[in-house]
Amino acid sequence: MSVVTSTPAGVSSKDSTQIRALRELVQEGPVKIVGAKGRRAELPSAVAGLLDEILKNMQVGRAVSIVPEHGQLTTQQAANLLGVSRPFMVRLLEEGKLPFHMTGSHRRVYLKELLAYRRRRDGERHDAINRMARMEFEAGTYDKVVLPEGAEER
Repeated sequence: MSVVTSTPAGVSSKDSTQIRALRELVQEGPVKIVGAKGRRAELPSAVAGLLDEILKNMQVGRAVSIVPEHGQLTTQQAANLLGVSRPFMVRLLEEGKLPFHMTGSHRRVYLKELLAYRRRRDGERHDAINRMARMEFEAGTYDKVVLPEGAEER
């Protein structure tokens, strides 16, 4: 089962205070929970890390999605995760830049594949920015303001 939300959950000021306090507890170290009947258990570090990530995003009002790594996403869900339009997402799929499969007449993308694509895309962007900065530095214009012809510096 997967739970996917696309709108941030409204967090009241009381909830916000509780979320902040809970996050501080999670970050302090081993986290233990107590059940309704008093039974206690320590959360594994992986679960505590996930809880911290959820709380961090909720603190700033972001939507949180929990999808198993092998979970399937619709093109709209995949587009939302990448921050692109659905038509752009479909074009990525049709151009073979991201693997997908058909479920009936609908395209589906595995979350694992989508996250790998996002890592590659972000890495390529980072490399491009570094190349541009290096070229500007080598040209001696990295920290200089170059004004268009006829413009005055204030």
